[in-house]
Amino acid sequence: MNIRKANGNDMDAVERIYNEIHRAEQRGEAHIGWEMGVYPVRQTAEDALKRGDLFVLEEDGVIIGSGSINREQVDVYEDAHWRYKADPSEVMVLHTLAMDPGKKGKGYGRAFMKFYEEYALKNHCNYLRMDTNEKNKAARRLYKSLGYEEIDFIPCTYNGLEGVNLVLIEKALK
Repeated sequence: MNIRKANGNDMDAVERIYNEIHRAEQRGEAHIGWEMGVYPVRQTAEDALKRGDLFVLEEDGVIIGSGSINREQVDVYEDAHWRYKADPSEVMVLHTLAMDPGKKGKGYGRAFMKFYEEYALKNHCNYLRMDTNEKNKAARRLYKSLGYEEIDFIPCTYNGLEGVNLVLIEKALK
């Protein structure tokens, strides 16, 4: 298993994973709160690639998942009741973590989260923040098992998705 910065050749695979997640949700096999054609879409990955913060997890040359890691806290974070009053330069944020639903239960999500934490520390960030849709109970269980705390719930329109109850999540590394 390898996690690396994405390149232009990875875009088809990342888009495929997004679409597999959307189809699994449409079949009732997943409850993420994402919507086909709204979020995430190929442009989501291409924007992260252009910023230089898109990472992919691959095994045996096959892309299994992706996520964007940067210091960009989205606007709904501003009014949150964060436990840690960290300077923005000390906060690393994970966006759009997506794992191939056909590969669930194999530890790929945990591996990506470990990478996220190590990446944050290497970049002098001791505080981790992220969010997920309240509907995404599987991700919420994973994050909780890794020591993350649900800090706030924000009703909003998020990434074009209406009626989202966004769960804000935080962890201090030191």
